Amino acid sequence: MQTLFPLFLALSVGFAHAFEADHLVAVSTIVTRRNNIWLALKDGVFWGLGHTSTILLIGSVFMLGKFALREGDFRYLEAGVGVMLVTLGSLRLYKLRVFQGVADTHSHVHEGHAHRLAYGVGLIHGLAGSGALILSVLTQIKGTGAGMIYLGLFGIGSIAGMMVAAGAFSIPFSVRMATNPLVRTALVVVSSMICIGLGMTVIYENAM
Repeated sequence: MQTLFPLFLALSVGFAHAFEADHLVAVSTIVTRRNNIWLALKDGVFWGLGHTSTILLIGSVFMLGKFALREGDFRYLEAGVGVMLVTLGSLRLYKLRVFQGVADTHSHVHEGHAHRLAYGVGLIHGLAGSGALILSVLTQIKGTGAGMIYLGLFGIGSIAGMMVAAGAFSIPFSVRMATNPLVRTALVVVSSMICIGLGMTVIYENAM
């Protein structure tokens, strides 16, 4: 049981990691394009895959290369996440204005584009959030192989967590609520403004 505990810990930490504020506001902005919970769940999976890809890549570089790493080295990458959040929120508001009054069918037409967007957002989040995680693995887990297994399980947990988050955030944008354009517009505006506000806060805390 003691041998399995670190594995369960990696899964649970990865799952909880998906529910950090910057992750939630980013995915909420993405799923406002959806009126189908299954498509939103797929967006969550692609976000998790992007996040895991970056974590594993950077983890491999540092663990195999034995590079020195300080958490402060990732401050500007964190600021980059802030820029991404501001951009996501701003673009969503812009598209809301452009498509105002137009039937919301573009989520089906551009499904591949939405998944690529979710994957890209996950990549950037993984790049910024990998510093503290890899430091923790390097200091607490002995052996490169065990460290990579931990990161892989962390990634699986984060994919599961983001699936849950994306599904939950997509519920207000389901077909029933989407029939009320005022409610849908209000939800999009609120989620976009929160995304922009949090992004500006992250930029200020890490780049100023």
